Formats: sequence, structure tokens, C-alpha cells
Amino acid sequence: MNRRCFFLLLLVLAGCHSSPPPTAAREEADRAPDTGEVATLAVDPSDSRPVIVAFGDSLTAGLGTPRGESYPDYLQRDLDQLGYHYRVANLGISGNTTKDGVDRLKDVLALNPKLVIVAFGGNDGLRGLPIEASRKNLDQILSTLIASGAKVVIGGITLPPNFGPDYIRGFNETYALLAQKFHVPLLPFMLIKVYGTPGGMQEDGMHATAQGNQQVAQNLLPMVTPLLNK
Repeated sequence: MNRRCFFLLLLVLAGCHSSPPPTAAREEADRAPDTGEVATLAVDPSDSRPVIVAFGDSLTAGLGTPRGESYPDYLQRDLDQLGYHYRVANLGISGNTTKDGVDRLKDVLALNPKLVIVAFGGNDGLRGLPIEASRKNLDQILSTLIASGAKVVIGGITLPPNFGPDYIRGFNETYALLAQKFHVPLLPFMLIKVYGTPGGMQEDGMHATAQGNQQVAQNLLPMVTPLLNK
């Protein structure tokens, strides 16, 4: 197991160390590709199906996988097979923080979505950003979307234990508290059954493969379908 994979393996472990957020980890996040890569599906004006927006960072954009193999692509296929007539639009951009999500709300609202899967926070955490700021941004994202009439599902992530138990606890509680406040479904860890599964993660240890993205879609499916109409 190489050093980077070992570092990311810690993502699935509950924090036990008391050291402060490590500078090396923040630098790792700051050096991560922030190309502004976005995997937004082309909008067909003749497609009148209601829209589901997958709104997030590189885990949503499908960074490192071929076109058509992000988790929103697989979610589209799953919904089609189940007879749900919705169009899944991928508004994931690599490197985005919760603040970037706030800034991009107008792009989501322009699609008049019926449902939005909100999956931000990983980049905030890896950069050691203040939890209260991230929480405030996510609160604004959720309240704005819900006020527009959209239904919301939250996709969460966690952090390596070297960030310290207090920081990790506050980070993880952000998702739970907001899900409770807004009464919306929460998937606490989007990479469940992906991280640690052979073939589930890319060599960087940070992003899902096509196989992993297929599982992420499966993880979200039981939270999404109860909010849809056939």
C-alpha cells in the first residue's frame, strides 16, 4: 500500500488521535487538482422530464473516470431501469468547497430541479477550514434549495483521524445536524462499500472508479426514490 492510499484509508476510521489538523494534510488538499472541471450533462431543450441535480465537488463530477461513468450517470441508468422519468444533471466541479457551492446556487436554481443531491464538505475539511463557516454555507445551500421548492438529499464524507477527534466530531455532526434541522435524508458516508472494496477506488485513494461510482449511485438510490413520482 503506498503512502497516499494509506493516508486515505484513514478516511474510514473514526478519529482517535488528538493532534491538530496537520499542515501536510492541508497542503495535500491545496495541491489537489482544482481545474474547475465540471461534468454537467448537456441540456436538451426538448427533454421535458423533471430534473434531479447532483450538486457537489470532484466526487460528483466523477474526476478521473471516463465520460458517462460518474455516479450521476449511473443514477440516471438506475432510475431509467426502475421506470422513473427524470433527468439527472451533473453539477459537480472538482476542488469546490461549500463556499463555491453557495456561489453556484444560481446555476442549480436555473434548472428548476425537483430534487438536489448536495455533496460538499470534503475539500473544506481537508483544508482545515473552520467548521462553523462550512456549516453556515451548507445551511444556506439547503435553505435556499428547499425554499425554491426542491427536495434535498445530503451526501456526507468524513476525515482522517489526524485531524483530531474534536474537529472530526464537529465535521461529522454538521451533516447530521443539518439533516435533522431541514428534515432531509442523509447518507453519512458516500463511499460506503466503495472505500476498501477491491476496484472501488482510483490509485490516488481519493476518488471512486467507475465501479465505485456505480456503488455510490446504489447507495443513494433508496434515499432518492421515495422522493420521486413514477
